[in-house]
Amino acid sequence: MYIEQGYKGNIGLWKYFVIPGLFIVFMVLNYISTVMSSVPVEKVLQDAIEQLGSATVLIILLVPLAVGLFVVLGWVILVHNQSITSLTTSRKKIDWKRIFFSFFLWGSITVAMILLGVYLAPEDYVFNFRLKPFIILAIIGILLIPLQTSFEEYLFRGYMMQGIGIMAKNRWVPLVVTSLLFGLMHIGNPEVDKLGLGIMIYYIGTGFFLGILTLMDEGLELALGFHAANNLVGALLLTADWTAFQTDSIYRDISEPVLGWDILIPVLVVYPILLFILSKKYGWTNWKERLAGKVATKELFLEN
Repeated sequence: MYIEQGYKGNIGLWKYFVIPGLFIVFMVLNYISTVMSSVPVEKVLQDAIEQLGSATVLIILLVPLAVGLFVVLGWVILVHNQSITSLTTSRKKIDWKRIFFSFFLWGSITVAMILLGVYLAPEDYVFNFRLKPFIILAIIGILLIPLQTSFEEYLFRGYMMQGIGIMAKNRWVPLVVTSLLFGLMHIGNPEVDKLGLGIMIYYIGTGFFLGILTLMDEGLELALGFHAANNLVGALLLTADWTAFQTDSIYRDISEPVLGWDILIPVLVVYPILLFILSKKYGWTNWKERLAGKVATKELFLEN
C-alpha cells in the first residue's frame, strides 16, 4: 500500500498541486527558451564549459535539482505533516539494502555495457582520463548526483505518485501520468535537440520502468538506487559533446549519434529482464492489482 502512505499526512489535495505545478511551469519555460533560441543547446553548453570549466557547469546544472530535493522533503514535512519514511516506502523503515542492491546491480550492468561498446567499436571512443579533473568530477558527482536523482524520484515516483493516486483512487493513472511527465521533463535536453523526439521513447519508457518498480515493490528504494547508479556511473565513465552531462569522464564518445531501433533495447529488453530478476528476488505477485488496482479509502487504510 505505497500510494496509501499519503494518508499518513495532512492531505489537503490542493497542496499536491503547488510543488509539481511550479516544476511543470519551470519545465515549460525551459523548453520554450530552448525552442526559441537560435543557438543549439549543445553549443550553449560547450560555450559555458569553455568559459567556466566542466566542473563548474556540472555544479550549476546539479545544484538547483539538489536544492529541489530539500524543498520537496521540507514541503512534505512542514505542510503535509508526513514523515519521510512514509513518502519513501510502505515498510516500517527505509530499506537501505534495497537501495544499495539496485545501485550496484544497475551500476555493474551499465559499466559492462559501456566497456563492451568500447571493445566492439574502439574507433568511436577516446580515452579521456586525467587524474585531477576526474577526482574533482568524482567528488562533485558523489555529492550532488544522488541528490539530483533523489529529487526526481521523490517528486515523480513519491510525492506525485501518492498525490495523484489518492485523487484518482487507482494506481494506473499515477503510473501513466508520472511516467509521461518524467519523460517530458527531459525534452529540453541536448540529446533531444541532437537526436530528435524519438529519444523520448527511452525517457518515457524509463519513467514507466521506475514507476513499475515503485508500485510492485511498494516503495521508492529500488528506483532510488537505479536512478543514482544510472546517472553517476554515466557521468564518471562516459560522456559526449551532445549530452546533458559533459564531464571529465574516463571515456568520451566521439561517434556521430544516430537514433535507431537500438533505442528500444533498454525499454523492451533490458528493463523487462531487470523486472523479472527483481520480481524473483523480492517475491512480487499480483501484478495487475499492484499496477492497476484501486487505491483503498483513507478509512479502510487507517483501520488496517
